[in-house]
Amino acid sequence: MICACQPTAPQNFADKQRRSPRVRAAFAEKDGPLRSLFADQGLPYPPQQLFIRIFKQEKILEVWAFSTSDAVFKRVKHYPICRTSGNLGPKRREGDLQIPEGFYHIDRFNPKSNFYLSLGINYPNQADQVLGTKGNLGGDIFIHGGCTTIGCVPITDEYIKEVYWLAVQAKSNGHAKIPVHIFPTELDDRTMGRLKTTFPNDDALINFWKNLKIGYNWFEKSRKLPKISVNRQGVYQFSDPALE
Repeated sequence: MICACQPTAPQNFADKQRRSPRVRAAFAEKDGPLRSLFADQGLPYPPQQLFIRIFKQEKILEVWAFSTSDAVFKRVKHYPICRTSGNLGPKRREGDLQIPEGFYHIDRFNPKSNFYLSLGINYPNQADQVLGTKGNLGGDIFIHGGCTTIGCVPITDEYIKEVYWLAVQAKSNGHAKIPVHIFPTELDDRTMGRLKTTFPNDDALINFWKNLKIGYNWFEKSRKLPKISVNRQGVYQFSDPALE
């Protein structure tokens, strides 16, 4: 007897995520409006590459997508952060209530989160491991739904549906490590001057922010992402990936 069955097509990451009722709901509600939003801005959809940028003081999360025609990132949308905890400055130990600051990427997708949907950030990164409290760095930092936080980034259930679904599609299209840059505030010269005035006796913190400002300026000027590494002192270093 000859079987005439067709082989089952392999499932991609988005297909697997849509097994979850919450991700299916996000797809059903948000895919159409997001497709229209990308079309209005001349961006390919589904997105090939995403970039998330967070400003703690402004309570803003920005989503950027790569324009294949212009070879730069374009801002798609910004979302209000519902609530923050801690103060300006990086996270250095477990339980300090701080939202991290620095250069990260999404390393986990949780479609069954206690906060509806959540995207995990790879805190502590290499710089945090050098500069933070050894053996007590903490972890489990997420962008998630709801409006409560002890160091995470909540953007409400409604908005996490959009950000989560965009991230799922980008990963499904091969963008394995979606960058997430977290800053205390917009690090232009004016706000940097204000930070120096507000924290006049904390040279270590100001120097840390000066280091972050290099990465901030790189993207502001070029709308392209630098290659980022960390030296033995926990300092971020930036280079042009096109030259390597």
